[in-house]
This record gives sequence, structure tokens and C-alpha cells, in this order.
Amino acid sequence: MQRSAERIATISAHLNPSPSSYQMEGGVDLSRANCRAKGGSAGFKVAILGAAGGIGQPLAMLMKMNPLVSVLHLYDVANTPGVTADISHMDTGAVVRGFLGPQQLEDALTGMDLVIIPAGVPRKPGMTRDDLFNINAGIVKTLCEGIAKCCPKAIVNVISNPVNSTVPIAAEVFKMTGTFDPRRLLGVTMLDIVRANTFVAEVLGLDPREVDVPVVGGHAGVTILPLLSQVKPPCSFTPAETEYLTSRIQNGGTEVVEAKAGAGSATLSMAYAAVKFADACLHGLRGDAAIVECAFVSSQVTELPFFASRVRLGRNGVEEIYPLGPLNEYERTGLEKAKKELATSIQKGVAFVKK
Repeated sequence: MQRSAERIATISAHLNPSPSSYQMEGGVDLSRANCRAKGGSAGFKVAILGAAGGIGQPLAMLMKMNPLVSVLHLYDVANTPGVTADISHMDTGAVVRGFLGPQQLEDALTGMDLVIIPAGVPRKPGMTRDDLFNINAGIVKTLCEGIAKCCPKAIVNVISNPVNSTVPIAAEVFKMTGTFDPRRLLGVTMLDIVRANTFVAEVLGLDPREVDVPVVGGHAGVTILPLLSQVKPPCSFTPAETEYLTSRIQNGGTEVVEAKAGAGSATLSMAYAAVKFADACLHGLRGDAAIVECAFVSSQVTELPFFASRVRLGRNGVEEIYPLGPLNEYERTGLEKAKKELATSIQKGVAFVKK
């Protein structure tokens, strides 16, 4: 009889959530969120900051499908309730909760294992990554202040462009709050790898899933350096093929912006790449072995304080950073161009926080 009464109360809580919760004997809370949470799967707690945006929505949907996610927090400054309701109807294990506006940021971040930041404005035709800086820099700074306060041990995946500057911004915020752990701050450059694998596979006539192209440097223009000499499976390219592939990989974002003709930037492929990288981070957190991906991190691979290269992911985030390996003449020339551009972008991010 008691179980029947509890079931009726549970259904009532879902159908009529207007009182926010119902209390049964023994103090059992039957609010909609708490009822659902009790049936949640084991796994990690993930927050997406900017979940209602062009990248955030497909990213949230794909993360809801990830079996390693037990709780998914969706945060944005507008439209979060609708996105949350929509995605929460998916019959996967993760519990979804929405948070709206700066006043709910701390609630969105408390207790998170992984925080993914796609928040910010997208690129439009004619807009460079630098044009995004003043808007997105302020957004990332505010969000990282919340992370430092509420979940300083979380792994942080920064997607907001320009990544070459927003990652240094995040690092400076964490340094100022005494919470900086270089192993736990990662700029997501996975879209460059995804594009490289796809474009190289097209030239070679292979399945992209069989191709692995390391992409180092940064995440904008000439700072994106695909190491075509290290492609797996091993192969060789003519100078013309190398030039074509390098240029297309570096300008993949512009290709999408122009194709959408003012209707947006690379949102779907970015969401796919972000989830692929987040999944790698979660497998690392779980303790899986040999999780190796490229990311823009605090690094001593070059003389620059940040650089994208292959890293091994583990329980603490970045467990090992790999050297670049042998480069051919074309790649060595590209590396020098990349470093010059990167140095300026990194300093721009540092200066933004210190001004």
C-alpha cells in the first residue's frame, strides 16, 4: 500500500510539478529532478556552459547519449529551459538539469567532473577569429571564475574561440584564484584532427576512421599544423597534395562559414569533435589506458607556454605530453610561422586578464 502511494505521488510530481516537490513520510523528496536522479546511471558529472547555442545544443544531445555521463548540467544565459526539456526526454541514462543566467552558474558547476565551454558568439562571413576576441574573452573569464569557485578540480575543455587566446585567459583566472592545475585545462583542437582525418582519407581513398593525422600548434589559420609526414597508415604526398591538404585543414572553418552564407559557422562538426574529445577525457578519468589525443595545453614542447600536440589523458587530465617527433622541411617552416602567430595570441589572452 505504501509503495502504491509513493508511485501515485511520484507520478503526481511529474504531471503537476507546480509545488516544486512533495514530501512523503520519512522526508522523501519527490520533486521531478530528484525522482529522476534516483534512477540515474553510474558515471561522471558533466556541465556544458553555453548549452543553448549552435554548438551547445548538438553537443548536449550527444553528451546525453554518452554512457559515461551520469549527470548532465546545461547552462546558458537564454533558452536553457527549452533545451533542457527537449534533451531530457531522450531515453538514455544521464540525468539532465538546466540552469539559466549568471545567478544559477554556481549551481550548474558545483560537483562537476568535466566542464565543457562552447559559450560565445560564432564567426560570421568576413569575421576573423581575432574579431571574436573582445566578446568571447569576457565570457570565458566570467565562466572560469565560477569554475575556480565551485569545481576547481574539474577537467575543463575550452571550445570558445579564439582558443589560442581563451585558454591562456582561463589559465590566468585560475592562477589568480590559486586553482591552476595545467593538467586539467585543455583547449579543444579536435575539429582540426577530425577535418585532417577526413580530408586525407578523401585523397587516399580510405575510411576516415582508419586515418590518424596529428595536428599541432594552435587552433586558427597558420597555427594549425597537420603533420602529414606522420600520418597513419604511413603514406607519402606530393608537394601539391601537401600544400592542398595543409591549406584546406587550416581553412576548414572558413569553408563552412562561407558555405553557410551568414547562417552560422561550424556547429555540427564542432559538436561532434567536442564530444569525441570529451569522451576521451572521461575514459581517462575512468582510468583507461593509452588515451592519446591532440589538445592545446600548457606545454614545454616548444618555448611557448601553450601549444597543441599529442597528450596522454588520465585520471588527472593530461598525464603526459609527447614531443613533436621528426618533422620534414615543409613542417619545420610551418612550425616557425605557427609559433610566431601563437605567441601574439597567447600574450593577448594573458594581457586581457591582467589589464
